[in-house]
Amino acid sequence: FHALVLTHGRRKRRGSMYLEEETDNKTEVISCIFSLNEEVGALAKALRLFEDKGINLTHIESRPSRMNQDQFEFFISVDSTCSQALDEVIDGLRTQISGHVHELSRNKEKDTVPWFPNDIQDLDRFANQILSYGSELEADHPGFTDPVYRARRKEFADIAYNYRHGQIIPRVEYTEAERMTWGKVFKELKTLYPTHACREHNRVFPLLEKYCGYRPDNIPQLEDVSRFLQSCTGFRLRPVAGLLSSRDFLAGLAFRVFHSTQYIRHSSKPTYTPEPDICHELLGHVPLFADSSFAQFSQEIGLASLGAPDEYIEKLATVYWFTVEFGLCKQGSEIKAYGAGLLSSFGELQYCLTDQPKLQPFDPDKTSLQKYPITEYQPVYFVAESFEDAKEKVRRFAATIPRPFTVRYNPYTQSIEVLDSTQQLRNLADSINSTCQRYSRDYISNPADSTISLSLSLSLYLNWFESLFKAVVANLFWFMIP
Repeated sequence: FHALVLTHGRRKRRGSMYLEEETDNKTEVISCIFSLNEEVGALAKALRLFEDKGINLTHIESRPSRMNQDQFEFFISVDSTCSQALDEVIDGLRTQISGHVHELSRNKEKDTVPWFPNDIQDLDRFANQILSYGSELEADHPGFTDPVYRARRKEFADIAYNYRHGQIIPRVEYTEAERMTWGKVFKELKTLYPTHACREHNRVFPLLEKYCGYRPDNIPQLEDVSRFLQSCTGFRLRPVAGLLSSRDFLAGLAFRVFHSTQYIRHSSKPTYTPEPDICHELLGHVPLFADSSFAQFSQEIGLASLGAPDEYIEKLATVYWFTVEFGLCKQGSEIKAYGAGLLSSFGELQYCLTDQPKLQPFDPDKTSLQKYPITEYQPVYFVAESFEDAKEKVRRFAATIPRPFTVRYNPYTQSIEVLDSTQQLRNLADSINSTCQRYSRDYISNPADSTISLSLSLSLYLNWFESLFKAVVANLFWFMIP
């Protein structure tokens, strides 16, 4: 038996830079996913526990378990008024069915593992739960008093609200004013990239010009860029109306999904924006997501966030801020910019490589505690030795996050596998062994043709081995059970 408890229906508020969430108990729905062996009476026995506590089910569905072929998974929903009784049912499941139970919740008051998406389709569940902006602008926004701009923002917000995973991202006919704003930003930044941007950014940028329509008089379409990224690293773009919570945004990275805005900054201030816009996304983020090493580094941050306590989400969001947004890296004898906040800001891209800011070596333990401003240039930047070095440091940092499991992304099913049982560890080990044997046979039969595919896959299998090792350590107790 395996159970997961989730809660949905929340409202959010803006706090500081770290975005906090509040639960609205009036609209909250509590869901439970549990797995049972395929045997007569198993489901009836489990449901009887709910009946005995007077819990009415509002929804139920089933599917074959993805973790154990001899089990079925059942998804049920109940009203939040049954929360206390559900806790008693979970206790009953633990004691009467001797199950291994995980509770997942959005409620900070509950001592549980926070809910996280299991499948890439689960991103639909929170993609529209933005915290600020979208079609609603604050009084200090450059476009606040412009009714035409506000109406335009609503058009972009509607596209994002109606989008679901797997759909083609709708194409947008940008106005002349929008293209002029893009062109000004594009031309200014392009003059700095050869001397200020990292080599990975400069390597990919010409490809974006060739295949995705990057040019001063044209704003690229998200669908075209997303397809390009998928062909490079498996990353994809998803339209979003505004800012997501740190937890939700990082969860998207775990699936190699980047939530991207589609609107552009107000034309009155083309060099300034109080929020991410399409200039920031396409000029700052996209080129690096096409690099395999950086893509893996970004996904590592996302995977580390899944099920992490709130205080660690804050730390991971800070690590993200000082790397993916405002990171510097060593390349030869020089220091270059790779953070999107730098690569999309003409002024700060120049400033960050002067002697004015303080530069420190990237160390997640220290970086995660650094305070920072959000409306002015950064006084401190962290310098990575390389993307590979930064990735390994983030992995070691993630190992310190208190979770009763480890996770692995399965690129074939585009789902997260929670490694918390011996059966799952055996399945992972079998998968690694089978794939390694196949590549070994290919190499022996035709070493010239298989060398490239073997090299491309080596990183993936090393990650699998690492997942297996961490899972074994986390679940060592289970191996002692006869």
